Amino acid sequence: MKKRIAALCCAVLLSQAACNVIDSATINQQAALNYRQNMDKARAARVVDTTSATAKRVQAVFRRLVPFADAANQTGQPFQWEMTVIRSNELNAWAMPGGKMAVYTGIVEKLNLTDAEIAAIIGHEMTHALLEHSRKEANRSVGISLGAQLGSQILAATTGIDANTASKGVGLLTDLGLNKPFSRDAEREADLGGLKLMAQAGYNPEAAISVWNKMNRANDNNNALEKILSTHPTNNDRIELIRKELPNVMPIYQRARQR
Repeated sequence: MKKRIAALCCAVLLSQAACNVIDSATINQQAALNYRQNMDKARAARVVDTTSATAKRVQAVFRRLVPFADAANQTGQPFQWEMTVIRSNELNAWAMPGGKMAVYTGIVEKLNLTDAEIAAIIGHEMTHALLEHSRKEANRSVGISLGAQLGSQILAATTGIDANTASKGVGLLTDLGLNKPFSRDAEREADLGGLKLMAQAGYNPEAAISVWNKMNRANDNNNALEKILSTHPTNNDRIELIRKELPNVMPIYQRARQR
């Protein structure tokens, strides 16, 4: 029993030690490098959009949000915000650590987004960067991977189960019990943070609801299994969360409109 407890303690301690290996400055620098490389490729492929009405609208909304994103930055590292509009039919937008972002024309044009709806999407992605979800996930993955490896060895040693079988079992439990809920929590945090940013910038937070209603119509495949295993909350779950938060952010929006 003492050996089992000691092994479990070692697994926990090593996993915790691995959870702070990537600092903010390092991941921001790496993200900036990767962003430049990817955007160079996008320009070479002539898919960077700087002239269309869609691109100009996205950039205008982005610029309006940046001062409030800067004010919300508590990472200890200044962000060099940058937005690229990609000509693509994909319904997609993303933010990298340090504030490097992209919005695809497809999400604006296929969903016929208003400026306020664009602000909801950009604010959501900005919050991912501000809360350092990518860095936390990277560090967490290091810890989980190490912990899972040690856990499978401990499970095999203490139960007599074949090591390969133990490894598969621990991996499945890790995925269902740790990775997925964290990702859903991060998405909820981004939804709420995005509401505040758009409200501060003078965009009606109610537009976040219409975004997800449009997404529902564009992609109606939220079955029960996907809800359990998905890394994202269902669109209906997000709408419910946003509705509950509106009383907190609508006064911010009203004050912003009076500036």
